[in-house]
Amino acid sequence: MSEKKIIHQGGKTIEAGKKDTIYDIALQLSMRYKKEACSGLINDILADLRDIPSENSDVRILTFKDAGGREAYWHTASHILAQAVKRLRPDARLGTGPAIEEGFYYDIELSPHFTEEDIPRIEKEMQAIIKEDLPIVRRELPRDEAIALFQKRKEPYKMELIEDLPDEYITIYEQGEFIDLCRGPHLLSTGSIKIFKIFNLAGSYWRGDERNPMLQRIYGIAFPKKKLLDEHLHYLEEAKKRDHKKLGRELELFTFFPEGPGFPFWYPKGTTLYHTILDYCRHILRKYGYQEIRTPYIMRETLWHQSGHWDHYKENMYFTEIDDNPFAIKPMNCPGHLLLYKSRRYSYRDFPLKLAEFGLVHRHEKSGVLNGLFRARMFTQDDAHIFCAPEDMEEEIFNLIDIIQEVYSTFGFDRYVLELSTRPHTYIGSDEIWDASEKALQEALEKHNVPYQVNKGEGAFYGPKIDFHIQDSLKRSWQCGTIQVDFSMPERFDLKYTDSSGNTRRPVMIHRAILGSIERFVGQLIEHYAGNFPTWLAPEQVRVLTLSDQVEEYARKVYQQLVDAGIRAEIDTREETIGNKIRRTELAKIPYMLIIGKKEQEKNTISVRKHREGDLGTDDISSFLHSVQKEIKEYR
Repeated sequence: MSEKKIIHQGGKTIEAGKKDTIYDIALQLSMRYKKEACSGLINDILADLRDIPSENSDVRILTFKDAGGREAYWHTASHILAQAVKRLRPDARLGTGPAIEEGFYYDIELSPHFTEEDIPRIEKEMQAIIKEDLPIVRRELPRDEAIALFQKRKEPYKMELIEDLPDEYITIYEQGEFIDLCRGPHLLSTGSIKIFKIFNLAGSYWRGDERNPMLQRIYGIAFPKKKLLDEHLHYLEEAKKRDHKKLGRELELFTFFPEGPGFPFWYPKGTTLYHTILDYCRHILRKYGYQEIRTPYIMRETLWHQSGHWDHYKENMYFTEIDDNPFAIKPMNCPGHLLLYKSRRYSYRDFPLKLAEFGLVHRHEKSGVLNGLFRARMFTQDDAHIFCAPEDMEEEIFNLIDIIQEVYSTFGFDRYVLELSTRPHTYIGSDEIWDASEKALQEALEKHNVPYQVNKGEGAFYGPKIDFHIQDSLKRSWQCGTIQVDFSMPERFDLKYTDSSGNTRRPVMIHRAILGSIERFVGQLIEHYAGNFPTWLAPEQVRVLTLSDQVEEYARKVYQQLVDAGIRAEIDTREETIGNKIRRTELAKIPYMLIIGKKEQEKNTISVRKHREGDLGTDDISSFLHSVQKEIKEYR
């Protein structure tokens, strides 16, 4: 028997020992991996450095630059955090400690909780564990041995997790005296972590359930280089300044009250911003042949059984009774659109039928996950459903990508990543329809010549989809738009149309959302622009400031001309210094201010000042109006 096996890596074929791990293969490829390798992929599945790939496997080595590499790095740091906590507080009971999108956390039960003053102690102990450079060892134990191990260590949360696992053998990781229930992946030793920081303490219900105990969640981040940590801390500081909840209050856009937890209240300026976005979206609907509809917020419970939401989504829904009959408040708009479609007869000549709705939906989110406009219980979706013949599906998807790109560009999001999610393990519909749908989505993406990632098996059970992830000015990624092909709803609601030969056929239904949640998108815009909205979006576009009460009459004429021209304007005639007025207007982030004094009044002009740029000089009102109207009309 040969002691070698064939491995494929990056288009290369290499020979490796039969028992060689991913780490062994990494060292064979390049000695730089001795320090940089964090994890790997075996046939596109995330793997631990300790894993042994089989013959003819495709292997890729992951470093901190790769998402899978960062996951292993941060996961290892979370175990070091938990070990430090156990050393400082042996009475602590461990929950879970995963890597997350930006760092890691660990949920821990202890009383009293740590305070901010304890963070340096935790960091000092973590540094000691890193300096010890403890080997991290992976083991697999039979279920009963694993339960006995964590019972002996008085870790009830770990025992509960094991009870829920279907596996016969349970994976654990050890580093020194510390043992944790974990699937991995992890680095090879605690000394592999170079730079880290603990930066937040919070509360979290065990397993996200309000009925369970409240644990303390400790957040942290780790990097292989100090420069990366410094950049991250700068990013956090900038993100803090841009926090949409903070700016929402300061700019008087929206707020939340205890009387309506998770339900936003909009101030006049926020409402103006909200409707400005809707007005633009309606302009796009008209441009591309959509018909806007409205459907009820509350509909009979039987509808949600038919749509499948009762089976898959009822825990997130609100219910009520009308005339002793059960009703549900809609969490999605789709069923109402299907009822409208079914109420008429359609032929191929009516296609594509594009029905759009800015539909207010309600979803029961747990209080622990509420996060301003990013995670609310009430929001408006810019939903649309396209009904078309199967042979026209690719063209409609192609057109949708065009529309979505145009909208994102207008709002200032020029960077985004597209993801194509394909057939999951369990699905409905024939293989032929799935093949055609996936091909239509893929070919539409390739014809646009846009880069995209394939998420194998991550499509919905009812059809494949394309998701759009936009990047904001801080390079954060936000999932917004989606294009989904749906085989389930036309079947459930028995939708039909007559084709050109007079035959009855089933239409294709394409779900599409561009912004997703309008509320969430407003939050993204606030943070993307740090509240400094472009003129066309700004709730207040121009503010007129007077130097004295002697020019108030002229200033009000200027103000009225702005209003008559359709520009959102305010006037400040208070008796205070112009410096204070300018400062207040700058803090309110108003794009333009017009300063009116005796000189401007005598010459029938205005002095123009632009937010963050300063004085632009003197202009006449008609020229300024023309310039600003053009800026607004062109959505600059």
